[in-house]
Amino acid sequence: MKTRREKLVRGAFWLILALGVFARLWQFGSVPGGLNQDEAFAGYEAWSLLKTGMDTAGYRFPVYLTAWGSGMNALETYLMLPFVAAFGLKVWAIRLPQLLVGVLSLPVTYLLARSVWDEVHGLAAMLLLAVCPWHVLLSRWGLESNLAPGFLLFALYFFLRGLEDSRRLLLSALFYGLSLYAYATIWPIVPLLLLLQIVYCARHGRLRLDRCAVLAVLLLALLALPLLLFLAVNYGLIGEIRTAWFSVPKLLVLRAGEVSFSNIPENLKNLLGILWTQSDGLPWNTAGDYGLLYPLSVPFALLGLIVLLARRLRGLRSFHPETLVLFQLLGGLLLGALVHVNVNRVNILFLPLVLMTAEGVCWFCGLFRGKPLPLVLAAYLCCFAFFARFYFTDYRASVEPSFAYGLGEAIAAAPAEGTLVFSEDVYYPTVLFYTRTPPEEFRATVRYQNYPAAYLRAASFGRCRFGFDAPEADAAYILSAWTDLRPFTEAGYTAAQYGYYYLLTR
Repeated sequence: MKTRREKLVRGAFWLILALGVFARLWQFGSVPGGLNQDEAFAGYEAWSLLKTGMDTAGYRFPVYLTAWGSGMNALETYLMLPFVAAFGLKVWAIRLPQLLVGVLSLPVTYLLARSVWDEVHGLAAMLLLAVCPWHVLLSRWGLESNLAPGFLLFALYFFLRGLEDSRRLLLSALFYGLSLYAYATIWPIVPLLLLLQIVYCARHGRLRLDRCAVLAVLLLALLALPLLLFLAVNYGLIGEIRTAWFSVPKLLVLRAGEVSFSNIPENLKNLLGILWTQSDGLPWNTAGDYGLLYPLSVPFALLGLIVLLARRLRGLRSFHPETLVLFQLLGGLLLGALVHVNVNRVNILFLPLVLMTAEGVCWFCGLFRGKPLPLVLAAYLCCFAFFARFYFTDYRASVEPSFAYGLGEAIAAAPAEGTLVFSEDVYYPTVLFYTRTPPEEFRATVRYQNYPAAYLRAASFGRCRFGFDAPEADAAYILSAWTDLRPFTEAGYTAAQYGYYYLLTR
């Protein structure tokens, strides 16, 4: 028979999970409306791989996508494949991988915090993540680098479980290896995290070198090998690798300069500004005044960090899994020091901050024997209620220009034949996505304005062109809402508005 406490914990778990799923699933695919250019490119690449076995640059199943010219992480595209195959190239279909990782992060956060501390911490961390504005935003659209926090979370949880049952280390290695394909900027961070974790756990006799541990190392090495080859190719050590099963491409531009030791002071200043204000000014990363974890989380996160550091300093000679959480925080801070970040670039920092906040809440409430708990709970639920109302109304409208809202509808209403001209501020991957341009046709006809470059801009492909000097009688135009339409109306064009775009036809 379950005790009353066990029933309460189980009931709280399912209520929190239901709340988190609702926040991520309600109006999924339509909020945010439209499509971001990066998720459009990832989705079109998945469609191209399904149709032709090659990406837009003609590489067979590349370990890293060439995409814009300076590359794009490939994991999101590969995770999209079954959904695009089953449902077609639809906005909600290509966002499903991020949604699933976001939803799965909720129970795994509970399990991790429970393993590190106890059930109360597990429920607190899960609730904070369920109502967290940053994580709600992240879960509802398909930016490929935003898979990294979830995969690192899964990897850490199975690493911790692997200390009890080494077979779990295989799953940890799998998720650490896959995380490398989610976000290239964490390539130097993941080995550091693993080194710290392995040394710490081995020193305290918690990690055994048995058959499963060796297999886990081999699995991780196998997953990392294609990316090591990718670096060798792009630093000119070896030539491109093209096989029938996979490719290692050479990018037009390798963005290695993003990591810099000389800019650490400026980078840290930028990172601290983001953490203090809980915003980077980008609407797809932060939702107005609600910030990343709500402003009331700042003191709790600081309190949690102080409590954890003080406890670990007093217990340096003893093992405690919360040290592994501190390592994750250190990894995120190091990334923010080496790279000039925005919120999505330092996304691996925020799950550790959620855990810090949960520790701060639990410590504070425990200090007063749980009496402040109802007030703290009510404060967070109240913040979430106001955030949810804002997200599905005012925020929904304010973020639409950043997601090319209306472009798909304008393209669908355009004539099926003849030249289709777009204003230069329209991203060509979004046009590829909505026009369903056959990948073979794109590869055969694309002409770029700035080839070679880190961020290619298409001049034309198929029947689509970008930019214009004056209206042409035999073309239809799709122009952003900020374009001066007078030359077209004076030339006899009829304008129909779709969101933030006009379709002009004669």
